[in-house]
Amino acid sequence: MVMQNMEFRLEEVHHHQSANYLPLTPINFLERAATLYGNKTSIVYGSLTYSWKQTHQICLRLASALAGHLNVSRGDIVAAMAPNIPALYKLHFAVPMAGAVLSALNTKLDADILASILEQLEAKIMFVDYQFVELVFKALDILSKRNSKPPLLVIIPDQSSSTDQPYNISSIANKLPSSGILDYNVVLEMGKSSDFEIVQPENENDPISVNYTSGSTGDPKGVVYSHRGAYLNSLAQISRLEMRETAVFLWTVDMFRCNGWCCTWAMAALGGTNICLREVSAGLIFDSILVHQVTHLCGPPTLLNIIANAPDPETHDQQRRPFQTNVNVLVAGVLPAAQVVEKVVKIGFNIGHAYGMTEVLGPAIVRPWKLLECCNNPGKINEGLHSVLIDGVDVKDPNSMKSVPSDGKTLGEVMFKANTLMLGYHKNPKATQEAFRNGWFHTGDLAVKNPVDGYIEMKDRKRDIIFSGVETISSLEVEAVLLSNPKVLEAAVVGKADDGLKQVPCAFVKLKVGCEANPEELVEFCRDHLPSHMVPRAIVFGDIPVNSTGKVQKFVLRERANALNTFA
Repeated sequence: MVMQNMEFRLEEVHHHQSANYLPLTPINFLERAATLYGNKTSIVYGSLTYSWKQTHQICLRLASALAGHLNVSRGDIVAAMAPNIPALYKLHFAVPMAGAVLSALNTKLDADILASILEQLEAKIMFVDYQFVELVFKALDILSKRNSKPPLLVIIPDQSSSTDQPYNISSIANKLPSSGILDYNVVLEMGKSSDFEIVQPENENDPISVNYTSGSTGDPKGVVYSHRGAYLNSLAQISRLEMRETAVFLWTVDMFRCNGWCCTWAMAALGGTNICLREVSAGLIFDSILVHQVTHLCGPPTLLNIIANAPDPETHDQQRRPFQTNVNVLVAGVLPAAQVVEKVVKIGFNIGHAYGMTEVLGPAIVRPWKLLECCNNPGKINEGLHSVLIDGVDVKDPNSMKSVPSDGKTLGEVMFKANTLMLGYHKNPKATQEAFRNGWFHTGDLAVKNPVDGYIEMKDRKRDIIFSGVETISSLEVEAVLLSNPKVLEAAVVGKADDGLKQVPCAFVKLKVGCEANPEELVEFCRDHLPSHMVPRAIVFGDIPVNSTGKVQKFVLRERANALNTFA
């Protein structure tokens, strides 16, 4: 019978074939974009515009120069320090197309931390925007004293201007403690796009990038992403942000943060348009939305404050006129006061609130603000449920590894199991093993499961939770209440050691310009909005210490709190 001739054994066909298995990598998104959307605008930067075909050609030339002239080999690390400019966007493709690994570094780092990171990375080449040349020089000077080999520097000029550059290569080369220095445009001229063959990953789990954590504890870690993880998370971002082929993405999230939350690669997959900004301001955000019909933007919660406080250019007051169409904005972190969020919504923004971290390739869980409005306390961080590409997210007891009950009370640690997680920490196998113990990724964040629909309600970082002796206190919830006070600009809450193992909440507050308040006033405000055991016992006014990346240094505040002798 014919059917008998078609019989086969499963074990005979389970092996990969060259036609049915290709390593997943986001660098192939660019070739597709050049083919399908060749003449469509890919990047806008001031008066400069690039098509997808042009972007593809430039990336091929850069990759060709790296692999053919600058001796970059498979697995070498290429670092970059630049704002959200076209060159950094292109490096997200060009570097892995040459078989190398990109490490886009935080432009807010100080020289000491930058030197430590460069020492760990051992980057062969470093692309540096002209604005950060002096910072990199200081870091390389520190590096030279440690007898570490410096990278070859490639200086990126101001691409939005044809005027003389604010530096001269020959004049600064002699004082540079490095193995050499080149101009970006010279490197670009070295490469060819016609006959360069892209270096595809041998294995989809090969590294594509190294992204450094913010280092809020003073110990930034290099988080390694794979081609596979970046590919899958790029597609996940398209779903999370509800993007379409007509997407116009305004770059208000730093590209050095989780590779721009993987939106660098996602936009190529869509063939959308990238609007690059060297600096973020309210005026540039609104102008870009009106001129370029921006559909999406992302960033930290401070982005909402920038939008809410932007005066209307015609009336010069704080009442911005609503947009004709809605714009999607995704923020990750502690939301500002509810009145700020509501104001942004009225202007015409659809707000999504995300939870994530560098190790999970950026935002992993997204919940629309409209779902938060119905909560009894909109200030809480209700993170929602996992997305289609997150196989597992749970709140577990880290000791027993059992899921906590959905009672809204039992604390547990948020854990992930997914294909869109990091490979591990660069040169830190011990930390990698600890993070992935028991078959789950441990975030270090504490949460409860809500009894209504099972969504995850974030409470605090493990190290920041306050143990009052009665109940645990979320520093984030106390901070949210303080930030809802119209006089408060910034707030940070830590535990102050009390009798025995008990702690009491202590708040550090920075008031808005022109506002006055005393500790008793803010304590009374907290009493009206919080249970008695969560009300701060001490209020300290002044600047709140942050590290070079802008993260609050709570370990410094804990020391200050424990040194206090009086209570508010």
